[in-house]
Amino acid sequence: MSLIGLAILLVIAAIAGSLGSALAGYSVRGCLMSIVVGFIGALLGLGLAKTLGLPEPLPISIQGETFPLIWSIIGSALFCGVLGFLSRRRRLTY
Repeated sequence: MSLIGLAILLVIAAIAGSLGSALAGYSVRGCLMSIVVGFIGALLGLGLAKTLGLPEPLPISIQGETFPLIWSIIGSALFCGVLGFLSRRRRLTY
C-alpha cells in the first residue's frame, strides 16, 4: 500500500470514528482519536457481523485493502457508548 492509499484509509477511518462517536453522544477529542476509534470500530463491527452471520453492506476498497464503512460506524458507536458509560461521572445521592 502506498502512502496516498494509507492517508485515504486514515481519513475514512477518522470519518467513521467521528460519525460513530456522534451517534453514541460521546465525543472523543481530536482527529487521531477519531482514527483510533474508527479502526477499533471496524474490528468490533466486523466481529459482530461475523458472529451474527451478517454481510458487509458497503466495503470500501483502497489499493487492495478493504475497509468496512458501515460496520466501522456501528462498531465505533458501540465502543463510544461503552466508553461514555464507563467514564460518566456518577453522583452519590444520600
